Amino acid sequence: MPNTLTLALSKGRIYKETLPLLKAAGIEPIDDPETSRKLILETNQPDVRLIIVRASDVPSYVEYGGADIGIAGKDVLLEHPNADIYEPVDLRIACCKLMTAGRENEGEIKGRLKVATKFVESTRRFYADKGEQVDIIKLYGSMELAPLVNLADRIVDVVDTGNTLRANGLIPMEHIADISSRLVVNKASMKMKHARIQQFITDIRRAVKEQQNG
Repeated sequence: MPNTLTLALSKGRIYKETLPLLKAAGIEPIDDPETSRKLILETNQPDVRLIIVRASDVPSYVEYGGADIGIAGKDVLLEHPNADIYEPVDLRIACCKLMTAGRENEGEIKGRLKVATKFVESTRRFYADKGEQVDIIKLYGSMELAPLVNLADRIVDVVDTGNTLRANGLIPMEHIADISSRLVVNKASMKMKHARIQQFITDIRRAVKEQQNG
């Protein structure tokens, strides 16, 4: 649809924290993705629709034109360092930190450090910058379990309150990056739908500023 703006979003915290920003920009979804099985949601704006995708897929949908615009956490974007997309706005929502973590009372670690994570690119870069060679084990969830069953010495994961780490006898250790959600834009869409996207970016920037000052 040539004149429609398609916005890629993921369910959960990012979606919930994006809604007030979209509302301030005059955009409200007609369906709730938590109760609807639809993956394409119409909005009160006839030329704007939302598509619901996995958080890790948002950069790909935007880069390859499945969506004109997307909202993705910086943790996800760091895993797509070569994605050919614009990143014009830090939305300052869904804030957390990407950190290493491990057992509080660990003994001496012999041999190479084993690190479990789903953030493979960020982890590789972090340890490479330190000049440290590590073995990276890719996991998709329940990261905290890995040190407890001796699968890994460390994990790299996003940390918000740290409660989940503490509940599993782990502590945050090294800070890798501050994470927040970002607005990302397809480069071709920016040219073809420039006026409409620029207006959207302006509205969202204003909404972010008002939310920060509120």
